Amino acid sequence: MTPDRRPAAPAARGWGPAGAGLGGAGLAGAGLGGAASELLGAAVGAGAAGLAWQVLRRRPPGGTRRWARTNYRGGEVCLLEGVAAVIGGAAAIAVTGGRPRRATASAAATVLCCGALGLYDDLSGSATRRGFAGHLGALRHGEVTSGTVKIVGIGATALGAALLIEGPRWRVVPATVVVAGSANLLNLLDLRPGRALKTAGVAAALLTVISPGPLPGVVLGVGGALMPADLGETGMLGDCGANALGGLLGAAAVATAGGRGLVVLAGGLVVLTGASERVSFSAVIAGNPVLRLVDEWGRVAVSPART
Repeated sequence: MTPDRRPAAPAARGWGPAGAGLGGAGLAGAGLGGAASELLGAAVGAGAAGLAWQVLRRRPPGGTRRWARTNYRGGEVCLLEGVAAVIGGAAAIAVTGGRPRRATASAAATVLCCGALGLYDDLSGSATRRGFAGHLGALRHGEVTSGTVKIVGIGATALGAALLIEGPRWRVVPATVVVAGSANLLNLLDLRPGRALKTAGVAAALLTVISPGPLPGVVLGVGGALMPADLGETGMLGDCGANALGGLLGAAAVATAGGRGLVVLAGGLVVLTGASERVSFSAVIAGNPVLRLVDEWGRVAVSPART
């Protein structure tokens, strides 16, 4: 009998139709299964982020005042939590990243570039211009805000990450939207203690269920290590940490999703981003008992006089 020499069908990519690409385990590395690489990513991410936070708080570059900001109820928080998140994420990717190398490069570049752009906005930005409408409105009047620089930079980073993961095919378009949109959305949620990290944790857990691998584990580890500081209102992610972790979640989703899944994700992120220009997410959460309960869980006790 003549052996069947037909080429094997391409492997499915976690969700959506089968197709070429990295697949959910693309970053699992040689010799490490999805669950093992996920645990390693979580452990390294937690250890590196926690250590970086402790060191940076003791010896803040440029002095304490450079990193101090006032939160939503007048308390002082430290932006170095976001820097610690970038350090933890980058360290974990460096340790757990395997083959294909372009996937590791994509994840690392996303964390570092989104984090750097967010840090630039944290340290140089102004509260007078907010959202896409505010920054693009300023640009129409000849003013280039730090937020505009960040928007363009994250867009370019997302495109580069998508090209590394997907190659020059149609999926690059929704993949770019997913990476950039995720980076932006998590930053929009960083308005209350723990909110952005809780959201990132839920998203990473869902990705873990769909296709175990190191990237969701990195997000879970970094978030778990920094959650006490965030909930305790001693630190905050700021644009630096929120953009970096959001971009990493987007890159993880791109490496996992099929074409149909990418289109759905991209569409959802566009809708949420557009809604944020007109609707307060904080008001929506406060008006829903379940969302409010989850949002407030773990925060420091606040007396009525201080709210």
